[in-house]
Amino acid sequence: MPEASVVTPGRAWLARSSFVAAIAAVTLVLAVAGLRGGIGLLLTAALAGAAGLAGAWWFLTHRGLWRGLAGTVVVLAPIVVAVVYMRHRLLWVVLAFALLWAVAVAAGRRALTEPGSGPAEIVTTAPLRPYLIMNPRSGGGKVERFRLAERARALGAQVFLLDGPAVDVAAVARQAVRDGADLLGVAGGDGTQALVAGVAAEHGVPFLVISAGTRNHFALDLGLDREDPSTCLDALTDGVEVRVDLGLIGDRTFVNNASFGAYAVVVQSPAYRDDKVGTTLEMLPDALTGASGPHLRLTVDGVTVTGSQAVLVSNNPYATGDIAGLGERPRLDRGVLGVLAVTVRGAADAARLVSGRGRARALTVRAATEAIVDADTPSVPVGIDGEAVLLPTPVRCVIRPGVLRVRVPRQRPGTRPASPEMDWTRLRRLALASRRR
Repeated sequence: MPEASVVTPGRAWLARSSFVAAIAAVTLVLAVAGLRGGIGLLLTAALAGAAGLAGAWWFLTHRGLWRGLAGTVVVLAPIVVAVVYMRHRLLWVVLAFALLWAVAVAAGRRALTEPGSGPAEIVTTAPLRPYLIMNPRSGGGKVERFRLAERARALGAQVFLLDGPAVDVAAVARQAVRDGADLLGVAGGDGTQALVAGVAAEHGVPFLVISAGTRNHFALDLGLDREDPSTCLDALTDGVEVRVDLGLIGDRTFVNNASFGAYAVVVQSPAYRDDKVGTTLEMLPDALTGASGPHLRLTVDGVTVTGSQAVLVSNNPYATGDIAGLGERPRLDRGVLGVLAVTVRGAADAARLVSGRGRARALTVRAATEAIVDADTPSVPVGIDGEAVLLPTPVRCVIRPGVLRVRVPRQRPGTRPASPEMDWTRLRRLALASRRR
C-alpha cells in the first residue's frame, strides 16, 4: 500500500465487508452440500472455469475442427456446472454464490480505490480567434446531428469541415495558426485529435477537444461529456485550461496509445474494414502463435522482453485492472508512458492472464519515459490512436510532459476514480488497519 494512502474507517469497513462476503460465498457451498460434496462442487466449478479459459485460447489460436471443438468446450463448461448443481438441487446456491462474490468484488474494489485528482485548472481569457476542424463523417455524423458547426460559428469560431480523406489536417492547423488562430480544436476521432494536438503543442496554443468521434477515449480521460459533444463548445466562453502530456512515436503524436503485434497486424488487413470479426478470427491464429507478423522485442527501463504477441504503449498508464487499454487513465499529467506487453506461450498462460493468478508471467507492465519496440523486420505495423500505419524499426516512443494546453468547459462530468484490480493482500491490510495519516 502506498505510504501516502490514508486508510479511512469507511475504506477499512469496505475491505472487511469484502472478506465477509467472499467467506460467506464459499461457506455457503460447503455448508449446504456437505463438506465432501461442497469441495467436489467447488472443484467442478474450478475445473470447468479452467477448461473454458483453455478452450477460449484454442478457439483464438486454431482454425477448422479444432476451433469448433474449442468453441464447444467454451459453451459447455458453464452448462456442465449448472447441470451438476441442478442434479444436487443446488442451483440456487450457484446464484447466491454469484451474488455474494459480486458483492465481495464490488466492496473490495471500492475499498482499494484511491481518491484521485486531475490536473490543476488554470483560469485564462477566452480565445478571440478559435479555429475548429470538424469531420462530418466522424461518430456516425455527430457534427450535423448536434449542429456543431452552426453552434461554433455562433460563438465566434471559424470552422473548417473536412471534405475527403486526402486532407492534410496538420497542414490545415498550421496554416490556421499562421493566420492568427489563438485556439485549435477538433470535432472528430482520436487520430485526428492527435494530429492537431501535436500542432497546438508545437505552437503553444490551447487545444479544444469536441467529443464527436466514435469512442472518444481522449475526451473520456479529460472528463468531457461524451453523450452531448455540443457541451464541449462551452469552453469557448466559460472554460479553464489544464496541462496534459502527449506521447510521441517516431515523429508522430499520439493522445491515447500505440499498439504493436496481433491487433496492429489485423487492422492492417484490407479486409478488416468490411469484415472486422471474420478477418480477426482468420488472422489471429497466426498472429498469436507467431506464425505470421513480426517477432517483437520491447526494451523499457533496461529490461528487454521478447516474443510478445502484443505491446501497448500509452500516453500515461491505464487503470491497473485494464490489461487491454480499453478503459480509463486516471491521470494524463504523470509524465510517463504506460507500457504493457502480453506474452502468452500457451493455454495455461492465457488462463493465468485472464484469471489474474500468476499474471506476472504473461504480463509485463511498466511506467517509463521511453520505450523502444524492435522486430525482425525492417518495418512493423502499428495502430496509433486506432489508425493503422507502418513504421520503420526500431520504433522509439517517448513522453512529452505537460506540452499540451487543453481548454475544457468549467462545468463538465469529470473523471471517475479508476477501478483497481482486486489485490487480496492489499485488501487484507486495509481490513486490519486502523485509521492512519
